[in-house]
Amino acid sequence: MQTITPCLWFDNNLEEAMNFYLSVFKNGKILNVSRNGDQVFTAEFELNGQRLMGLNGGPIFKFTEAISLFVSVKTQAEVDELWQKLTADGGEESQCGWLKDKFGLSWQIVPEALGRLLNNPDPVKAGRAMQAMLQMRKLDIAALEKASEGI
Repeated sequence: MQTITPCLWFDNNLEEAMNFYLSVFKNGKILNVSRNGDQVFTAEFELNGQRLMGLNGGPIFKFTEAISLFVSVKTQAEVDELWQKLTADGGEESQCGWLKDKFGLSWQIVPEALGRLLNNPDPVKAGRAMQAMLQMRKLDIAALEKASEGI
């Protein structure tokens, strides 16, 4: 059972954000919602097995890159799909597989292949993969593999 749950502070758009995230991730569900009148005050929801708490706290605090949600994926198609959905409607691309969604929340969309390439026992191959990654926004598995091999 998960005992640590990240709590995300929204400016009064928690319900919109939660519904957006549930549309992005196929395995998501709402677990609990508390309302203050007709507006959602807090909500617990799950994305791919990760429980999250959301709070409509007002404009006092904003998201920063100091925290991000790390999503490990197997294929380039998954990277591409999540990248496209999470950067839509005002999201922003960043470096090395990082992006911000339209709510300002930072995400890392990382193919499992990256860990394998960066942890290659051959330090030259690992270094080439690292240098290639540092030049990318959305991570490209084929380009990382070619870089690692020196192609």
